[in-house]
Formats: sequence, C-alpha cells, structure tokens
Amino acid sequence: MQWLNYHHLYYFFVVAREGGLSAASRSLRVSHPTLSRQVRQLEEALDCRLFERRGRTLELTETGRRVYAYAHEIFHLGQEMLREAAGEEKSGRRRLTVGVTAAMPKLITRELLKPALAWPEPLALRVVEEGHDTLLERLVLRELDLVLADAPVPPGGKVAAHHHRLGDSALSFFAAPALAATLEAEFPACLDGAPMLAPSLGTSVRRSVEPWLERMGFEAKWVAEADDLALIKSLGQEGHGVFFAPTLVAGHVVDTYGVVELGRVEELRETFYAITMRRQVDDELVGRICKQAGPTLRRMG
Repeated sequence: MQWLNYHHLYYFFVVAREGGLSAASRSLRVSHPTLSRQVRQLEEALDCRLFERRGRTLELTETGRRVYAYAHEIFHLGQEMLREAAGEEKSGRRRLTVGVTAAMPKLITRELLKPALAWPEPLALRVVEEGHDTLLERLVLRELDLVLADAPVPPGGKVAAHHHRLGDSALSFFAAPALAATLEAEFPACLDGAPMLAPSLGTSVRRSVEPWLERMGFEAKWVAEADDLALIKSLGQEGHGVFFAPTLVAGHVVDTYGVVELGRVEELRETFYAITMRRQVDDELVGRICKQAGPTLRRMG
C-alpha cells in the first residue's frame, strides 16, 4: 500500500491557502526552501504538478485544486477527531464556536446570537473575530460552526461553503457635535472634503461607500482607517472625523458615543450573512440563529 506523507500535504495545503510560498513561510515559520522542497516531494509522490508559476505567483493546476479540496476534508476530519478525543462530545455541554468578521457591528452580532444565549440546554458559546477569508478557512476545517459576516462567500473561491442572507440596513453618517457644527452644507453635501474615518480597505461597506462618494462628486478625505470598528467610533467621538455605521444601530451609536447623526443613505446597504458548510442548515441551534435573524433585524429597524 502506498502511504501519503501528511506533513507534505499540510505544507502544500497552507501554501495554496496563503497564496504563495512567502506568505506560507511566514504563517508556518518555516523557511522558503524547506516549503518548496516539501511541496516538490508531494508532487513527486503523486506524480503530478500541483502548481504552475505565472510570473511571480503560484497558481493551482486543475489537479492541484482537486488535491486542495481533499486536503480541506482531511484536515477538518482531523480536527473533529481531536475534539472527540478531548471529550468535547462526551462532556454533556454543547459547544458552539462562531466566527465574526471585524466589520460586523457588535450590537447586531449580540442580537443575532441571542437564540444561542437563550438555548435551553447547557451551552458553551465561543466567539472569535478574524478576517473574512481566515474565518472561511476555519469553517471548512470545522473549527467553527458558523460565520457571521458582512460579505457572502466569494464566487469561484476555494472554499465550498454556503451563505444565507439574514437582512440588510441603510448606512448612517455620524460626527461629534463640535465637528458637525463646522460642516456648512446640508447632508449629504457636507461630506465633501470632510475628514472621514472608515473600516480598512477591502471591507464590503468600504467598497460600497467609496464609489458612492465618487458618484456624488465628493472628495473623500480619509484621515484614519482601522479594522476595529469600536476604535473608529472612539475616534469619531473625539471629533477626528465623520464615520458611518448601519442605520439599524444609529440610536445606539448616538447614545453611546455622544455623536449626532448627520443623515442616512438608503441606497447604501450593508448586508449581513450567516455562512455554513451546508446549503441546508441541519444543526438545530445554528438553524434557529439563521431563522430568527430576519425578525431580529427588522425589529431593530
């Protein structure tokens, strides 16, 4: 029987996941030549090419994409085995691990998770916050039961997960009272040239706001950006710039941070998703979270 070297397979998996040898080397803290050698040995064992070099980047071959899919399944089964061995399933206490993207407002996350907090059986809830792509990878590896995000699963991506639209919200713009007093024009014209605070580039809401500002003919003056939405609101509270958040949480933002709502834009929508491994949600608890999300968001509005 021919045996597979899972060490080589894992190195290949990380290189494919991270998009190249350099990023994988930093992630694994393994030298670039060592990674290259391990991947090459796997290719020799499988008698096929897994990557093709396109300029300075590596792209998976058709066989490489199939091997990557198998690797996903293999390593998530390994995670399930470890959890079983650790006795999680025998403890009598249900565990629910939810991944949340940084761009998800904390208040909305809290409301969406209320069905879990009200679960009648003993439950250990764990919430982790990371980037969208990282959360999807962890979901595939079964490290997470559910992902709450402001963006769907990317089309044509490497992750075979499914998103479920929970609802959406218009966007409101806010400023500290002292800053708002200096903005001479009415909303939304007051945004032209105003100092702006925003989530980091690449977030779904940032990708919608920037083109809208351009269409309106407004010059965006980005003074700060951050992954941490609470930090953005804190900077806005101190008057460093205008910031935006879903209209669903406008009252909470005004009360908590002492800012004023300059106005809201209905055409700018932030959409919220639950992402699971299966198109049909079989797990009763995860299914309840998804089912109650729509009424919860409508109630908040």
